[in-house]
Amino acid sequence: MKNIFYVALIAIAFTSCQQQKIGYVDNSTVINDFQKKKDIEAKFQTKEQAFRKKADSIGKAFELEVQETQITARKSSQTKAQELMAGLQQKQQLLQQQMQFEQQQLTQAFQSEIDSIIINVKDFVKGYGKSNGYTYILGTSDAAASVLYGTDENDLTQTILKALNADYEKAE
Repeated sequence: MKNIFYVALIAIAFTSCQQQKIGYVDNSTVINDFQKKKDIEAKFQTKEQAFRKKADSIGKAFELEVQETQITARKSSQTKAQELMAGLQQKQQLLQQQMQFEQQQLTQAFQSEIDSIIINVKDFVKGYGKSNGYTYILGTSDAAASVLYGTDENDLTQTILKALNADYEKAE
């Protein structure tokens, strides 16, 4: 009976001491060096440049309209001049609101795509961990250093980044 107890105790000790496979990833590096993120940034940079050109064009056209209206207002009665200037002020406010709305739309669309990438990366890391027998894959970055020390063998950043980019290239 004593032997069975010792055998059970040793079995419990061995099973509780099993090595867990743990790795860590630098989140900032994986996200920022992920080709899909770079492609999205390039796409939105192009959209941002187009928006700026449009805003500049509208601004220049409005400046010309202001100059023409000022010339007309000088030749008009004071009441008519006030009406013309009030109309310009109202138009300026509408143009500013329109440009602000378009800028917000662009920013929201960009943020939505970035959020999607973050979810994509998290899912990829989770799948990588499961398929490669990891118990834990921790995330760290300069902003939130949750891993204060880890050996280079446990750093999966470049491995996961390469696999993630390869997966993205296949999907393209």
